Amino acid sequence: MLGFDGDVLYRIPALLIAITVHEYAHAVTADSLGDPTPKAVGRLTLNPLAHLDIFGTLMLLFVGFGWAKPVGINPSYFRKPKEDLLKVSLAGPGANLFLAFLGTFLIAGMGKFEMLTGGVYTFLVWTQLYNVWFAFFNLLPLPPLDGSKILMSLLPPRQAYEFSKIEPYSFYILIALLLTGAVGIIISPLAGAFLKAASLLVSIFF
Repeated sequence: MLGFDGDVLYRIPALLIAITVHEYAHAVTADSLGDPTPKAVGRLTLNPLAHLDIFGTLMLLFVGFGWAKPVGINPSYFRKPKEDLLKVSLAGPGANLFLAFLGTFLIAGMGKFEMLTGGVYTFLVWTQLYNVWFAFFNLLPLPPLDGSKILMSLLPPRQAYEFSKIEPYSFYILIALLLTGAVGIIISPLAGAFLKAASLLVSIFF
């Protein structure tokens, strides 16, 4: 899916936006729920430099698997730790899905009014792809991805504790899923279904 090609000038800003908005959504949600940690460590910002892990970003850009610097939070500040952790965990993928939908909306709207140039179209397509894939990848129920925190917030305490025991092995599980193509098998239908639904919804307006 990814690699160095003529689209790289459009892919880099699309990738930076996807990563930055994802991490900022976590930070601003935690802050709104009473946790001062993201602000204290400089993560309550839309400056990409605050969120990038350089090696992780290069891996994501050229290999298709990478990471950003996770936003540190302290659930002890939350009034309802379990519910609030669920909100914080959902915020990142939710923000990415919103951006994927926005990309679909802009392609349709600008195309309708003949404002869509080739470069803008390429950028918006990559915005769709990076955001929808970033969202569903992070929803995989493997620590430390958001999906694992969402699942643990929904499980009873005993089951959540048992599930947490897989964390030391989750990196190796994820590598195995990537090498076997299982991640693509899982995410591709979900990403395709979301973008199709977004296109159908946008078609109401255009």
